[in-house]
Amino acid sequence: MHSGAARIVTLRMRPMALSERGIAVPTVSIASLLTGERDAVVGTTTCDLAHYAQEIVRSGLPGLRHYAARPLRAHLDGYLRQTVERDFPDEAQPVRRPDALLRWMAAYAAATSTTASLEKIRTAATSADGEVPAKTTALAYRAVLERLWIVDPVWGWLPSRNMLARLTQAPKHQMADPALAARLLGIDERALLRGDTSTSAHGGDGMLFGRLFESLVTLSARVYAQAAEAQVRHLRTKDGRQEVDLIVERGDHRVVGIEVKLGATVTDHDVRHRLWLREELPDDVLDLVVITTGTTAYRRMDGIAVVPAALLGP
Repeated sequence: MHSGAARIVTLRMRPMALSERGIAVPTVSIASLLTGERDAVVGTTTCDLAHYAQEIVRSGLPGLRHYAARPLRAHLDGYLRQTVERDFPDEAQPVRRPDALLRWMAAYAAATSTTASLEKIRTAATSADGEVPAKTTALAYRAVLERLWIVDPVWGWLPSRNMLARLTQAPKHQMADPALAARLLGIDERALLRGDTSTSAHGGDGMLFGRLFESLVTLSARVYAQAAEAQVRHLRTKDGRQEVDLIVERGDHRVVGIEVKLGATVTDHDVRHRLWLREELPDDVLDLVVITTGTTAYRRMDGIAVVPAALLGP
């Protein structure tokens, strides 16, 4: 991930997407989905939950890809320390309490792929002696971390032609690399696979693996969308009845709706919000997709594409 203090073109270079990591050959293209032609969806992969757990913690930062296990963890820790000790001062934001900043970053990481309020994140960053970061301090943390591309929130989406009622625009929280979130929380692939990764920063649904998998898919989708001159947002109605994890939007405001599921099979229940979106915006929805940890890409009878994460590409 390259930021660069001075640059003429502000093109964000994100960590490597799954298709760039060589774990499988992608067979389904975001660019193709954005055409709206609804081509056949095919392909198989041997990637399973263990592969995705490994890719979550392994990092997409090119300079770290040849490290593993303890050396990788040491380099990620060094990356985070540099952010706190050097990058913040470079942004004219000295850190008097590095431990407080790291607690806030860990609380933000625990809220990965949720729309938890910043107040909840701030409360979750309370120290053992009861010290809570001031609201202004927490806001400053987030602003600097966004400029440094350590946090990379997914902003809410509003359809331009049909203003759906009861929409909320709270961002969905994401670290730039899910490996940073995992490291801040002290999580490795074994913990993810055991399922003992509960966290309460966002209200406590208990399972972090699914949210970090969504973060990994989000990173990849953003890389592919950027190549197609599209943007990635999310949709959530105010009462939370309908949610679409990712909205990939073309320049003409037509979209592909994506759901991310930590599972290999897709049921009618899993696609209900995608079908709702198509019913609400029939002229604007180009395609609908569910990204899974399964092995085979295909189209359901209702037209929704089911695509293993490893088979999605630019």
